[in-house]
Amino acid sequence: MATPVTAANVSPIETAAALIIGDEVLGGKTVDTNSAYFARYCFSLGINLKRIEVIADEEDEIIEAVRRMSKNYDFVVTSGGIGPTHDDITYQSIAKAFNLPLTLHDEAFARMKKLSRPHPSQANFDWDVPSPALNAKKRMVEIPYDTSKPDSDQVIFVSDDLWVPLSVVNGNIHILPGVPRLFEKILDTYKPRLVPRLSDPEGKGVYRIIISTPLPESEVAPFLTELAAKVEPRGIKVGSYPRWGKRHNTVTLVGRDRAFMDGLVAEVEGGVQGKKVDYEGQDDETNGFNKNF
Repeated sequence: MATPVTAANVSPIETAAALIIGDEVLGGKTVDTNSAYFARYCFSLGINLKRIEVIADEEDEIIEAVRRMSKNYDFVVTSGGIGPTHDDITYQSIAKAFNLPLTLHDEAFARMKKLSRPHPSQANFDWDVPSPALNAKKRMVEIPYDTSKPDSDQVIFVSDDLWVPLSVVNGNIHILPGVPRLFEKILDTYKPRLVPRLSDPEGKGVYRIIISTPLPESEVAPFLTELAAKVEPRGIKVGSYPRWGKRHNTVTLVGRDRAFMDGLVAEVEGGVQGKKVDYEGQDDETNGFNKNF
């Protein structure tokens, strides 16, 4: 069965960071979509995502990054580097970062044997017979483990049909696979454990208002500077985003005070000669070119 939702770890979550690990990302071989997914995930929950880093499959890099992120942010996820090959060193590096042993997790291994199947090319593979292939598979369930902490706080199985564990280290480092389908599923099914720890426990998330304007940024800059100074004490951020090659640019208001923000719409529409839209590009024309200088 999936690990039940508990309140064992009740530390509040306000900030987040993501560490994308992989030479293939830095080398352009793989496109990182997990960063964007995690950004949307945090936004929807009202978590303030403060940093996303992409680093190589290098032990020293991983150790430095996870120590720093664990210290500075409430909720940290890593993506990648937990496969069966020699260059998958995320588990061992994070174990070293926090002086923990790598431990074969029995339940994770049992789930792997039950739910995964050897590749068709491994016709003679046997879970009970030692082999290089078996050792490689075990690498994926040999995780950093602190014997002084409850198992349920360190190893979380988010779904009965998924053997891949969510390994949690130092209370806030969450080690996820780099495969987007698995990365997304684990985050989605982990959400019920996060919501009680949010500053917005109802999970309403952050509110964003989008204003489309036909004016270039240089024209709206003075108005937006004054607006930002006025609304900052209310926790509202004002953004301006040029859209090269389009007739309309985008101005955004982002915050949590929905009533106050809704009351600003008419003022902003007038200030930038624009209008509120449901999504960026909603009022784009077929042709046109907007020089944003």
